[in-house]
Amino acid sequence: MIRKNIPGTSPFEPVIGFSRAVRIGNHVHVSGTGPVGADAADVAEQTDQCLTLIAAALRNAGSSIDHVYRTRMYLTRAEDWEAAGRVHGQFFGLILPAATMVVVAALLNPAWRIEIEVDAFIPE
Repeated sequence: MIRKNIPGTSPFEPVIGFSRAVRIGNHVHVSGTGPVGADAADVAEQTDQCLTLIAAALRNAGSSIDHVYRTRMYLTRAEDWEAAGRVHGQFFGLILPAATMVVVAALLNPAWRIEIEVDAFIPE
């Protein structure tokens, strides 16, 4: 299988040593994506920013939001679940991927209230 690393714009990529996404065959795995550029926004806007960045990474890998089959959302505040979930539903309400939402103590940037990762496929 051919592996293709998809770079993003995160300042953490070269420091930590990761790709925004990795395509292996017809599968795309998108790294945990924080709301870079929306650090001071509320959780709904942060969720939208995460998913917008993820959509761009998927396009760069040859896939799209429409082909996501798994999402994982990491929240720093349990009370944010509904606002984040509503934005997730706007992106995935028709697709209905398998999804996980967990609460964590903190994320890499203390201003981030959510981080999201996804898995998708590329139709043949």
